[in-house]
Amino acid sequence: MPEHPVTPQDDDVSSFDIAAPDALRRPPPEDLVQTIKEYADKLAADGSSRGDLKVIARTIRELRYAFKVFAPYRRRRKVTVFGSARTPPEAPAYQEAVKLGRAFADAGWLVVTGAAMGIMEAGHVGAGREASMGLNIMLPFEQSANPVIAGDPKLVHMKYFFTRKLMFVKECDAVVCLPGGFGTLDEAMEVITLLQTGKRDMVPVVLLDPPGGNYWRRLNDFIHSELLAGGMISPEDLHLYKVCDDYQTAVNEVLGFFRVYHSMRYVKHQLVIRLNQPLAPDLLAAINAEFGDLLVSGQFDERPALPLEHDDPDLLTKPRLVCHFARRSFGRLRQLIDAINRGSVKP
Repeated sequence: MPEHPVTPQDDDVSSFDIAAPDALRRPPPEDLVQTIKEYADKLAADGSSRGDLKVIARTIRELRYAFKVFAPYRRRRKVTVFGSARTPPEAPAYQEAVKLGRAFADAGWLVVTGAAMGIMEAGHVGAGREASMGLNIMLPFEQSANPVIAGDPKLVHMKYFFTRKLMFVKECDAVVCLPGGFGTLDEAMEVITLLQTGKRDMVPVVLLDPPGGNYWRRLNDFIHSELLAGGMISPEDLHLYKVCDDYQTAVNEVLGFFRVYHSMRYVKHQLVIRLNQPLAPDLLAAINAEFGDLLVSGQFDERPALPLEHDDPDLLTKPRLVCHFARRSFGRLRQLIDAINRGSVKP
């Protein structure tokens, strides 16, 4: 039976239901479903307060619905665009975001924003309704959905910032940040932190100023003069993001990241880097010579799909670069991916 449609005011996360594709209608893993039920029972046994239970119930409700909305688009590349809700249409940053959204839509990508006005609206204006997805935060001010995405089934309304940020980062293949306020700075730094600590598979992050702008350039100067000089980050961490002031440079950075590199996953203790094409033998030899510091043991080997990867049949034909990665120095891992895409270990 279809679910009864509700509005955000009815305390749900979206006004729309959406059918999942056949591949997503397979029975869920019973062990994980049972674990969720067991922890729900433990919450009751713990004597949790009504307030605590409301937070958990709402969190599960929001995430469940957001997963359902995004599920049909899991195989389509998506870029998350962050920026101020207060940027007016005549501002250079707004116009740059429009161009950015249009370029990604032309490349077949979906553009995900916070669905409000300003930079978020600009990204959707450029992408158009069909190529736009939105994660709107429910606030008493500033945050009604922009007219491009309003009423679209690809729009999700969320109460909590932390569930919203989880979806922004979990579902994207790239992040582009334009100038913004506290929220934009928070979002940009969180994504870079997740990459630095290996809590998110590697994706390109671009900090995009309007032409001639210095919003992100000044932050980058601070990162170099205070964080790097003070020993609070490593030089390799600077490779986790790129600062530029031209939308086309941002698009090229993102699309170039997936030129040869496709995606990554862990299979037990092994890191598996999926590739769009095999590596040249001399490049593989150079990678082993240059990036051995990333390994616990062994070397980088090019292989077909591992037996435990058959849960992802759409990617089985892609060649793999497999190694026993030490799971540290993720800035160096980004350097490895850049070398794979460049076809050379040296810039």
